[in-house]
Amino acid sequence: MLQKSSFLCRLIRSSTSASFLKIGGHHASRTASSLRAACESAHDRSGMEDEYADIDWNNLGFGMMQTDYMYISKCPKEGRFEQGQLNPYGKLELQPSAGVLNYGQGLFEGLKAYKREDGRIFLFRPDQNAIRMQGGAERMCMPSPSVDQFIDAVKQTAFANKRWIPPPDKGSLYLRPLLIGTGPILGLAPAPEYIFLVYASPVGNYYKAGLGPLNLFVEDEFHRAGRGGAGGVKAITNYAPVLKALTRARSRGFSDVLYLDSVHKKNLEESSSSNIFVVKGDSISTPTTAGTILAGVTRRSVIDIALQKGYKMEERTVSIDELLDADEVFCTGTAVGVSPVGSVTYQSKRICYRTEGRLVSRELYSTLVGIQTGQVEDKNGWVLEIE
Repeated sequence: MLQKSSFLCRLIRSSTSASFLKIGGHHASRTASSLRAACESAHDRSGMEDEYADIDWNNLGFGMMQTDYMYISKCPKEGRFEQGQLNPYGKLELQPSAGVLNYGQGLFEGLKAYKREDGRIFLFRPDQNAIRMQGGAERMCMPSPSVDQFIDAVKQTAFANKRWIPPPDKGSLYLRPLLIGTGPILGLAPAPEYIFLVYASPVGNYYKAGLGPLNLFVEDEFHRAGRGGAGGVKAITNYAPVLKALTRARSRGFSDVLYLDSVHKKNLEESSSSNIFVVKGDSISTPTTAGTILAGVTRRSVIDIALQKGYKMEERTVSIDELLDADEVFCTGTAVGVSPVGSVTYQSKRICYRTEGRLVSRELYSTLVGIQTGQVEDKNGWVLEIE
């Protein structure tokens, strides 16, 4: 533990060579003295291996809770991402002409760190998030960190904030990698400079109902994405446009919105924050990712688990009629995990699904969480220990 704390302190001290952190031509309000103080604080905690942050672990929701450190790496004009540094969590200062503020040039990822009973910390498939960010960066004309840089960044961030990782069975540490255009730009063009950063927050269940069944509203007025757009990447610009439909649905008592394709308005796409699966008999179907649907890491993992368990698993076009005729429906995502759907409402008609007894979603959820927490053997090499 002392060696790990010393390693953290060296990382933080390395960022004190300048009094400020330069970001897109401006500086973050983080002085060298504050960085040294953070290092001293980390050193003071080094002997308390089992220390947790002073929060109510039994009542974690899915909200932002400020932790101790964030990771920042810069990419100068026509360059590559530099060696990143840990900094105390704090505000960033950007020029008004920053690319992300004017043209929405930004991507984000989401993954979790888990603490096991023996105190060890693990990540789940961070390489897949790194690869997905690279694909999104190419679509958005942005440079991206390498897979190794990405994984190193999330490992450093998780370890630096280890006292914020909930105890086993209480939640996880949600890690948010963010890639943004910070350089000044007036005409429509890629930004000249970029920042890759990672911050973290302890989280519990995404929905207020916890692990209870979701109540979805099928949206046929607003659309999440269109053909040829950026719906298949995790661009920040994909999320604000769904807020109107989502806010309206929640005000009516629904958990989330399920979107249809924008061309025929009859085929399933995804919800505001997760992928959708439909079960009929022993067959499981999920919409294929064809440019308008995000290729979720949890989605891919659930597909692989289902195939390994012998289910008939199909990635294909799934119509609204199939949804209404399904035996069971569930959603998947990093934030939501594997969440059963209790009902959907489409054009004022409510359809209810099986939520008791033997559920496919419950079986897949148990296996997925078991792999993440070490209770089920990881035969696929999906988990990565932070050492």
